[in-house]
Amino acid sequence: MSKPQFLYLTTHGWKSGKQHRIEIWFVEHNKRYYIISERLEGAHWVQNIKHNPAVSFSIHDRIFKGSARIVNQENESALTAEVSKLMDTKYKWSQGLIVELTPINST
Repeated sequence: MSKPQFLYLTTHGWKSGKQHRIEIWFVEHNKRYYIISERLEGAHWVQNIKHNPAVSFSIHDRIFKGSARIVNQENESALTAEVSKLMDTKYKWSQGLIVELTPINST
């Protein structure tokens, strides 16, 4: 089976309260998942996470509930370097704001 290329992330709109779902590249590291916002904090889904870190996400048939946080790239340089390396290896791209998704449970 090939490795999944996309993760489907659902956040809650901080103004509307409506669910927002995006398809995004990801990597897995230490039982957490990492995604990168090319638009940095300007992306709507990043704004939603800043206001409400509760998210759900799916990869293939697995659905996770969890929390999201922005990785502090200055204070977490080792994590930033590892995630960037994994993204570069998988997608040949790693520029932007790194967000960590921590699953609470899966179905």
